[in-house]
Amino acid sequence: MRITILAVGKVKERFYREAVGEFTKRLNRYCKLEIIEVADEKTPDGASNAQEKQILEKEGVRLAKYLKDDAWVCALAINGKMMDSIGFSDKLEQLGVSGVSHIQFVIGGSLGLSEALLKRADFKISFSKMTFPHQLMRVILLEQIYRGYRIMMKEPYHK
Repeated sequence: MRITILAVGKVKERFYREAVGEFTKRLNRYCKLEIIEVADEKTPDGASNAQEKQILEKEGVRLAKYLKDDAWVCALAINGKMMDSIGFSDKLEQLGVSGVSHIQFVIGGSLGLSEALLKRADFKISFSKMTFPHQLMRVILLEQIYRGYRIMMKEPYHK
C-alpha cells in the first residue's frame, strides 16, 4: 500500500518533527509513506469570511496539484465520520482488499480545507470535534495509521 499525506504548512516544532520521524520509520515495514507539504497562507487577525475563503482556495489549489486520479482520497474534516481505531484499521484493510493501492490523506491549514477539496474527497474523517494544530494532527494521523496496521496484522500495541 502507498500512503501519501498532503498537508498545509511545515512542521516547525522539533518535538513534532521527531514524532513524525518516529512514526514514519515504524510505518516503513507496512506501507510506502510519503509526506508532501505545501505552503500555508498567512491569515490576518480579524479576517473576513471572503478573505478566509480566498485563503482556503489558494491552499486548496496547492494541495490539489498533488491529488492523483487513481488514489483514494481521505480528507481530515471536523464534520467527517468519527471512527474508533479498530474501525479505522478495518477501513484500511477493506481498501487494500478491494484493490486500492494508493491512499491520500489531506490535512488542511488553520482554516481547514476548501469546499472543492472536500467535494473531491472519497471519504471524510474526523478525529474529534475539537480543533487541533495541523502539525499535531499530522502526528495523530500517523499514529493511527501505525496503530491500524498493528491491529490489522494482529500485532500487539499499547491501548
